[in-house]
Amino acid sequence: MKFLKVKFRNILFLVVIILLIVPTTRKPIQVFIHKGLALISPSIVEESNQRTLSNYNWNLQGSDATIYNFNEAKGKVVFINFWATWCPPCIAEMSSINNLYNDYKDQVVFLLVTYENKETVLDFVSKNDYDFKFYNPLSEEPNALNASSIPQTYVIDKSGNIVIEKTGAANWNSKSVRSLLEDLLKKE
Repeated sequence: MKFLKVKFRNILFLVVIILLIVPTTRKPIQVFIHKGLALISPSIVEESNQRTLSNYNWNLQGSDATIYNFNEAKGKVVFINFWATWCPPCIAEMSSINNLYNDYKDQVVFLLVTYENKETVLDFVSKNDYDFKFYNPLSEEPNALNASSIPQTYVIDKSGNIVIEKTGAANWNSKSVRSLLEDLLKKE
């Protein structure tokens, strides 16, 4: 009996490994795993460790071809997410970002930034029925936003302080993020 349990575990392990190797099944499995990991809310950076944006010189092109000058975000609460359509953790957190966007798009500046071509991203956004706009950078992002991996997300207060800096998938539609945004929006 014990032999059969060990044999079953080995076969199951082998099947999982094969599924992760095969390209058509690898991405959905990775997204599923990251969705489980994305149930965790991001942490707020302690005030003593928060960095402040001093440079807002950054130009982006929106999905509608309009140019967005990041200087327009000065004095506002900003949500910036660096992402890609091929990135499983990015895909895992997109629905929570979309839900947050739908509730706060009139109060918070949402910049979902990707380096991918417009057609690829428009197809992805359309297939998933997302409402947010995406942006392609036209110039180098400010030094304080050193997105060395994706997804990389920043929440910035009205004074330019980076209050959340999160690498990896997270639940952006959580009570704690919503509470933080409400507090940041109230501050002058």
